[in-house]
Amino acid sequence: MSTQQQDENGHIIMFPFMAQGHFTRFLALAKFISQRKPNTKITIVNTPLNVKRLQSTLLNSQASNNICLAELPFSSSDHGLPPNSESIDSLPPHLIPKLFFASETLQPSFENLINEIIRTENRVPDCIISDFFFGWVHDTAKRIGTFSFCFVSGAYGAAMYFSLWLHFPHRNDSGDLIEQFHVPEFPDTCRLHCSQLTPNLRAETNKQESTYAKFSRRQISLSLKSDGMLCNSVEEIEVVGLKVLRNLMENSKPVWTIGPLLPSYLLQGNKNDDSGPVVVSHFRKEKEFGIAPEICIEWLNQQEPCSVLYVSFGSQFTISAPKMMELALGLEKSGKFFIWVLRPPSGFDSKSEFKSEWLPEGFVERMNETKKGLLIKKWAPQLEILCHRSTGAFLSHSGWNSVLESLSQGVPMIAWPLFAEQNYNSKMIQEEMGVSVELTRGNEGELSSEDVKKVIQPVMDGTKGEEMRKKAMAIAEKIRAAMREDTDEAGSHQKGSSIKSVDDFLAMVTSKRVAADADEHAMPI
Repeated sequence: MSTQQQDENGHIIMFPFMAQGHFTRFLALAKFISQRKPNTKITIVNTPLNVKRLQSTLLNSQASNNICLAELPFSSSDHGLPPNSESIDSLPPHLIPKLFFASETLQPSFENLINEIIRTENRVPDCIISDFFFGWVHDTAKRIGTFSFCFVSGAYGAAMYFSLWLHFPHRNDSGDLIEQFHVPEFPDTCRLHCSQLTPNLRAETNKQESTYAKFSRRQISLSLKSDGMLCNSVEEIEVVGLKVLRNLMENSKPVWTIGPLLPSYLLQGNKNDDSGPVVVSHFRKEKEFGIAPEICIEWLNQQEPCSVLYVSFGSQFTISAPKMMELALGLEKSGKFFIWVLRPPSGFDSKSEFKSEWLPEGFVERMNETKKGLLIKKWAPQLEILCHRSTGAFLSHSGWNSVLESLSQGVPMIAWPLFAEQNYNSKMIQEEMGVSVELTRGNEGELSSEDVKKVIQPVMDGTKGEEMRKKAMAIAEKIRAAMREDTDEAGSHQKGSSIKSVDDFLAMVTSKRVAADADEHAMPI
């Protein structure tokens, strides 16, 4: 291939952090870019075990041939981690910071990889898109003479996470914890309670920074210096968060909304039509489902519209054993139909078999007899469940991927945030959007089965739930519009805000070469 052809086609490097939700987001972005610019080569970089995991996903998802993978050497044992621990999902919470610290040691091998790409292709990549946990990529990109872009999930959650770590507003001048406080950069009315902070952040003082604080502030500061930010969201639904995020970016660099990065069938808006139940055949082969997806869909087909509560806490964290007991009893007391994805409670190996002793005595048998609850171990076909007309609400950990999937279908939520930015997502979907109520936070406070029942019933049956559902449906329409592209009757080509945004981003990347590339070739690192 000639240098001219390479320039026309382009090469984008992607570097997700080592966690399932991050892989999902980056893979979806790679496919989206590939659809808009089919000749662009995309290389996703990660550690060996994660590359194998990604390879399996790519093979099963019919991804474009222009998406490839590259390995960086990594030994978890060298960093005080268990053998073969290369992602957050495989670690207990107390070891997760060690993986963050270890990730900085990837910089030399990453730079060697980029040098090899430059040598082989005789040009620098068009840009590098990385997680904000890899803020150091900005320095690498600057040295080789290419663009660096940071990729985040939701704008509100990311902006709040950044502001909290940069300013520590939860501590007064004496270093004491403030119960309720204003978050810098956000409107004056925006207040957080100290219980909405992650344990790491709550433990920080403004007297002496911990190692984790230094890591977080360093990566965030570097990410905010990048040439721009990509956000897996929609311009029309995250007005406050996007305004703050743009204010945080150094030198007013652009923030592009390029979401939601979801399968196209979720954006067709056919959930509540009169053509019968929705049955989708897009089951992901790489998942080890705890139930045949067809059986799950058939169970949903037998229920009334909006009558089923879907319960899932994602792939990374889960609730404590005592709270699992109370949740089970509360679901039963509510009298509502539900689907519950069961994983071992916190403190147990997440990959171990689920034990019936973690549920109330006789609970499984009663659900089998009454058919009120469908209990699924390991994985459930979440997208198919959410786009089914029988699903009326989603009890979720408020991870951004799950929030987008739920909102895209007009499904209101019951929030139980557990970690990271989930408390901030929960705050936004409740206070800014009005599509959620919060059941509880984390595993620290008290929760009874009566509390569970009192929250579920009005969301599924009451006026409050109906109002939330209408608001969620309105947001779903905005989401669909953002990803719509068509030609109107007058022959004018129309693009939704997210389609236009990703095209604007790609136009910038492919039309503006940085100085080092414009001359001839950038110098290796």
